[in-house]
Amino acid sequence: MAREGLAIILLGHGSRDPLWRAPIESVAARLAMVQPTTDVRCAYLEMDTPDLPRAAADLVANGARVVRILPMFLGTGRHAREDVPVIVNELRLAHPGVEFELRPAVGEDPRVVELLTQLALE
Repeated sequence: MAREGLAIILLGHGSRDPLWRAPIESVAARLAMVQPTTDVRCAYLEMDTPDLPRAAADLVANGARVVRILPMFLGTGRHAREDVPVIVNELRLAHPGVEFELRPAVGEDPRVVELLTQLALE
C-alpha cells in the first residue's frame, strides 16, 4: 500500500545514448502500473534530463510530501557515496516541508544480487 503523498524518483547516471534510458523507464512504467496512485519519475545525474532537482521540484509541485529516491546503480561509486547525498541535502533545504528518503543503490540489495546470479546461471 502506498503512503499518502509518496512519490518515487528512479535516479540513473545518465547517457547521451537515448537507448540507455530504456531499462529505468521500464521500471518506472511498471511502478506506475503496479501502484497507480504513486507519482513516479526518472531523473539523471548528468548528460540527460530531467536532473534530480527538477524531478523533485515537479513532484513537490504535484503535491508530494514524501519523495523516495532510488539510485539505480549496481555499484556504490563516488556518485552514490558523495554526489547524491549532497544533492538530496540541497533538496531538503529547498523544500523544507517535504521528506526526502534516499535509499541505497539497487546493487546493494541482496535480492538484486540473487537475481543477477540466477540470470548468469541460466
